[in-house]
Amino acid sequence: MDLSISTAEDIAEARAFLLEKGRGCYRELPWREDVSPWAVLVSEIMLQQTQVPRVSAIYPQWIDRFPVPSALARRPVSDILAAWSGLGYNRRALSLHKTAKILAEEYGDTVPPSEEALLRLPGIGVYTARAVLAFAFNLPSVFLETNIRTVFIRHFYTAGESVGDKELERIGEALLDRINPRRWYTALMDYGAWLKVHESNFGKKASIYRPQPRFKGSERELRGAILKKLLEVSPRTFAELSSLVAADVGRVSACAEKLEKEGFVRILRENSVAADSGARLVKLADSK
Repeated sequence: MDLSISTAEDIAEARAFLLEKGRGCYRELPWREDVSPWAVLVSEIMLQQTQVPRVSAIYPQWIDRFPVPSALARRPVSDILAAWSGLGYNRRALSLHKTAKILAEEYGDTVPPSEEALLRLPGIGVYTARAVLAFAFNLPSVFLETNIRTVFIRHFYTAGESVGDKELERIGEALLDRINPRRWYTALMDYGAWLKVHESNFGKKASIYRPQPRFKGSERELRGAILKKLLEVSPRTFAELSSLVAADVGRVSACAEKLEKEGFVRILRENSVAADSGARLVKLADSK
């Protein structure tokens, strides 16, 4: 069915149609059982670039262990990375840890219902801030993600078109259910997920679409492997890590230096003789 937003009647009809479609595709997801702001924020950060099944497997244990920001804020990075294992993109775990500290110290263990305040938190961009406002506070704003793009392109654009986000945001602005945005965005995302499985991923026609980079052999794979081995034993030498992750010492060293700049690890440089060899030690940033 092709939809239109030319008139108020068109908009009402399109909104009703999409809500009905979404209700028919409703997904039982663990983070929908708790719409408290902290729980919503955690789920949204976990879902950044990560598939729903992987988040569904880890989220319940995470929120049980860290039910409020202060519970996460007081834990060492090693604990956070261990709990995050399986989600990938470990920078998000570090950002969430920093965010938890700010929320605990500056906001009394609460999440602010303000886009401006949310955008000042580490790892939170416009999409995440507005998603938190919608799902946690039921506050209306326009945002896009892959499933929403899929729905809008499926019903408002013809085959072969490449569609920019400004055009899609125009549709989102016109259709937005300002009374119950939580229900609206839930319906759009569920229907979009259904379309990808049963029809096609129309979101590939979005001009912003980029294929997922290959993971095997990537720096992202190496970063994760290094951190995993340091979670098991810390410190380790570069030579030891090189053998364990099947990468040459130079590549391990370069990757570790980036991880150090981001706050994940610390390279022990006290021994100048070992500075250019595999004997140099690296450890998790907060390990003894």
